Amino acid sequence: MSQADQTQSSSADLAFSRTMEFEYGVAAEVAPGVRRVVANNPGPFTFKGTNTYIVGRGEVAVIDPGPEDPAHLDALMGTLRGERVSHILITHTHRDHTDGVAGLKARTGATVLAYGPTDKPRGVQTTSPSGKAFVDEALVIDEQLRDGDMVKGAGWAIDVLHTPGHAPDHLCFGLVGQRTVFSGDHVMGWNTTVVAPPEGHMGDYLGSLERLLERNDVVFLPGHGGCIKLPQRVVKAYVMHRKWRESAIHDCVAEGLETIPQIVAKIYSGLDPKLSGAAALSVLAHLEHLTERGLVQPHGPPGPLAIQTPFSPA
Repeated sequence: MSQADQTQSSSADLAFSRTMEFEYGVAAEVAPGVRRVVANNPGPFTFKGTNTYIVGRGEVAVIDPGPEDPAHLDALMGTLRGERVSHILITHTHRDHTDGVAGLKARTGATVLAYGPTDKPRGVQTTSPSGKAFVDEALVIDEQLRDGDMVKGAGWAIDVLHTPGHAPDHLCFGLVGQRTVFSGDHVMGWNTTVVAPPEGHMGDYLGSLERLLERNDVVFLPGHGGCIKLPQRVVKAYVMHRKWRESAIHDCVAEGLETIPQIVAKIYSGLDPKLSGAAALSVLAHLEHLTERGLVQPHGPPGPLAIQTPFSPA
């Protein structure tokens, strides 16, 4: 998620919450049977840090161990003293969520579950919003998860929802019987989610948002930021924001702005220069989605490196 994609739609702004009560390394119960430990890796794409969740008591699942940080691992193990970690669940293979997997696996012997390899192109450093390598393609997992699977432990069960868009392997996890979803980076209440090609795909992302709108959940627990207490409102705000952004980008092309830097300069006024790369990739994702629907056309090689490719109305 990025400040570069902060909405300018007042209705979407109302749905965002950038307040979060926590203490690094200290577990807090954020939903019945769910504890959260926040990793100390704050930044423009991680907000206060990566949220690691512990589901259950006694025999537990850990969702997203977070970065490779001895202090964070020690905090988790201290919280879990006297309990057994049976499963490690991964929402998606971005390093701020997965670099801590190996350490936790070594300390607990838990089964690591994730979507696993996809047939989609993955992001590399040159297409990274942050300019750093961020996809953990070397992650070793024990079992692959697919849409509709269920993971069970002592006193808890988790439904698996495949929600591509931010990443092709992105999963959300529904806590059965509690109308609670661990939303990873798909929906985060403090700002909009980065959709950066080729790792991200706008059409997939919007489809995954619509799928969440069909549910009746009462709380989302995101990968970064505080609990989302009105999840349907936030998802609707996300959809509205993306439609507004797409319309603004289409208008730019219709007005004769041909390249992504020109469009970024027009619609992201006052942007922090450190976030210009993320903004450009977000615009590219929208242009790709418009191209797929025949509403604009590129005049040059497509792809995430073609930031200077001219676009025109179809």
